[in-house]
Amino acid sequence: MKLPKINLPSYLKNKYILTLAVFGVWVGFFDQNNLWDRTKLSSRIRQLEKQKHHYEIEIEQNERKLSEIKESPESLEKFAREEYLMKKKNEDIFVVIENED
Repeated sequence: MKLPKINLPSYLKNKYILTLAVFGVWVGFFDQNNLWDRTKLSSRIRQLEKQKHHYEIEIEQNERKLSEIKESPESLEKFAREEYLMKKKNEDIFVVIENED
């Protein structure tokens, strides 16, 4: 029994092209630094950069509040009343909690 001869294009017979194709598949899918992992890591880096930016803004705001509190006793009193529900003698505090229904 004779096997039929398959006519392959010349570029599929070229050993350099085949080696390059195998190398590309290996690097793209099986290597330690494959494309899938690199895209996931790039996405994670972008997410962390956004988070970093958010925290930098928050730090700036907190530093501004801190300097304001250190500068004037009125702002310190306001901060203590709002954040820690402190009060003066003979003063009542009512805390209103709104339900989110």
